[in-house]
Amino acid sequence: MANGQRIPAKMTAIAISEPGGPRVLKPETRDVPQPGSGEILIRVRAAGVNRPDVQQRKGAYPAPPGASDLPGLEASGEVAALGDDISRWRIGDRVCALTPGGGYAEYVKVHTGSVLPLPAGFTHTEAAAVPENYFTVWHNVFERGGLKRGETLLVHGGSSGIGTTAIQLAAAFGAYVITTAGSKEKCDACLRLGADRAINYREEDFVAAVKDATGGKGANVILDMVGGDYVARNYEAAAVEGRIVQIAVQGGAVASADFSKIMVKRLVHTGSTLRPRTVEFKAAIAAALEAQVWPLLGTRKVAPVMDMIFPLSDAWRAHERMEDGEHIGKIVLDVG
Repeated sequence: MANGQRIPAKMTAIAISEPGGPRVLKPETRDVPQPGSGEILIRVRAAGVNRPDVQQRKGAYPAPPGASDLPGLEASGEVAALGDDISRWRIGDRVCALTPGGGYAEYVKVHTGSVLPLPAGFTHTEAAAVPENYFTVWHNVFERGGLKRGETLLVHGGSSGIGTTAIQLAAAFGAYVITTAGSKEKCDACLRLGADRAINYREEDFVAAVKDATGGKGANVILDMVGGDYVARNYEAAAVEGRIVQIAVQGGAVASADFSKIMVKRLVHTGSTLRPRTVEFKAAIAAALEAQVWPLLGTRKVAPVMDMIFPLSDAWRAHERMEDGEHIGKIVLDVG
């Protein structure tokens, strides 16, 4: 392991003391992790907060084997130490990374394939808001969903971190974007980000609104994090040859649907989770992002929407903010 600075033996981290509400997130003193072959150690300056962190805190989304038990799936900072077989990175490089866990801490070790340079002109708090959402959206909308220029994308939860990312990327690559959100304020925010139509799901039936916006054709790709009764409604809202991509089931993992719609419309209903995938899989997404999306970030054609920033010690407040459902965009922890 190569070092360019003095690295302490101990660090402050936010641990889950027991499954439960936000207050179970408590500061702990932990050993600084040691990077192995193909890994780097990052001195964390900021960490993103994501819905899976909330699920992990509740005991519903355990860390995969070999990953840190600490929450935190994305971070930004400086390279502090190098494991063996690292060729690209140097001590002091400013980076952001997708992590399998451990982001809520002063140091985190990450496989080099999940590390990317800070986008040009970005602060660490902005960069920490990028990896989880951009990896997720790129793979699910453009790779699994196969969204093409001129097609229509329906994004559920448009004001979330995932939603604001999907809207911007789809618009940047020439798609017509429809989104759902739960208030006028959130719908207005989605429109400012590039959505062509924003549907307040509390006031409108999104199926009827999508058909109206598309001249009855429906959406070519649907990005859904709700599940539950949205499954059957997504089949109605989808175009012939439509692709529905499931990335969460916040509204329920069990649904009743008319599966003849899949046959009649020749639909594809797929889905994925990112955290347990291999380092090689994540490295391939990182390479695609650096080639296709990093130039857009560098010119601010797309950018993370920042909601609120909390100090690391107040991670519990960040989780409260996420769970109250009022946030628009990303919640980030300032690690210092």
